[in-house]
Amino acid sequence: MADRAAVLADLAAEGDALDAVVAHLEDTAWRTPTPAEGWTVADSISHLEWTDRQTLRALTDPDGFAAAVAAFADRVDTIVDDEARAGAATEPAGLLHRWRTGRTAVSEALAAVRDDERIPWFGPPMKASSMATARLMETWAHGIDVTDALGLPPTASDRLRHVAHLGVRTRDFAFLQRGQTPPAEPFRVELTSPGGDVWSWGPEDAAQRVTGPALDFCLRVTRRRHRADLALAATGAEADRWLDLAQAFAGPPGAEREPREGA
Repeated sequence: MADRAAVLADLAAEGDALDAVVAHLEDTAWRTPTPAEGWTVADSISHLEWTDRQTLRALTDPDGFAAAVAAFADRVDTIVDDEARAGAATEPAGLLHRWRTGRTAVSEALAAVRDDERIPWFGPPMKASSMATARLMETWAHGIDVTDALGLPPTASDRLRHVAHLGVRTRDFAFLQRGQTPPAEPFRVELTSPGGDVWSWGPEDAAQRVTGPALDFCLRVTRRRHRADLALAATGAEADRWLDLAQAFAGPPGAEREPREGA
């Protein structure tokens, strides 16, 4: 995978791509419902802004972050929705400004972290490159919710390699998240990038295989599309089961998206 500077450059570009979608929306358009149940465009941007604030706190004030996590403990099931809606209730121009400021601060702080330093988080601590990749994945995933809400095509660039890499690396997590034992054997994943290259992970002779467009794989591991809507092929029972469970993000998987009409 790319080094940290490259991941941070792609993180900034992903944020800019989503920014370009929402920057000139009328205030009423910010209230457009997204496919994420109960969430609007404003909720999606508010969530990204809130998560950036928590990331910056973890980077600059680990003790304060630990205290905040402890304070969230009594509303762990509602904190994400509560904070997204609180930020979304403010005026869109102010929300947009806070999001821009926050994501810039996060990128600058991540660039300054030592290579061997682990950043505290809600789950296991992460190194800076992993944190940057997670922020990119979440920015892109919520960007899909926004573009879907506005009737726009999904953002698809070779930055998706970071999302795909995270999706592959979280294979075992997806099984464990549902109380299932991860497969012991390795998988081969071959994806066609938006630019036409083939990205691959795992041994070439693996019996368990997943192939298809990188965009479709990323939509699946972020659970933004039902599997029936995607051109992904699984060879082997375990690979097939993985595509049902795949999840690149922490926390509960959320409700499965319904298949699109005609799928």
